[in-house]
Amino acid sequence: MTAVAGDSAPSAPDVPAVTRLGSGGPWEALYGYCRVVRAGRLAITAGCTSTVDGRVAHVGDAAAQTAQAIRIGLDALAEVGAEPADVVRTRMYVTDRMYADEVGRAHNAVFGAVRPVATMVVVAGLIDPEHLVEVELEAWLGDR
Repeated sequence: MTAVAGDSAPSAPDVPAVTRLGSGGPWEALYGYCRVVRAGRLAITAGCTSTVDGRVAHVGDAAAQTAQAIRIGLDALAEVGAEPADVVRTRMYVTDRMYADEVGRAHNAVFGAVRPVATMVVVAGLIDPEHLVEVELEAWLGDR
């Protein structure tokens, strides 16, 4: 992960810093966003897909794409000090409701013991037509 312009240091002891890290993914600089932002005790990822080294991994396999997207999101959260147990919300965007069960089961494989609140929405499509799912993660870091 790399720091993104606009990072700020706390202006006073009780004002939390904001940290923005980019992964170097193909759309971040082009579209003006970063992979993960930590603002005080809250850490949030951008939408994560199964894009690896600029290419879609696991084409046609919604469960494997979900697992890959979650791994990418958890790796980003780890860069700002969050662990899987810190995840309090997930959002999953699927391109067809027929993927709901396999996406949900892949989510359960990672978060079944954590039980964050979760939303799954069927969308018309994602940025690359080979993407079947996109995942967002939010974590609460408590006193860390």
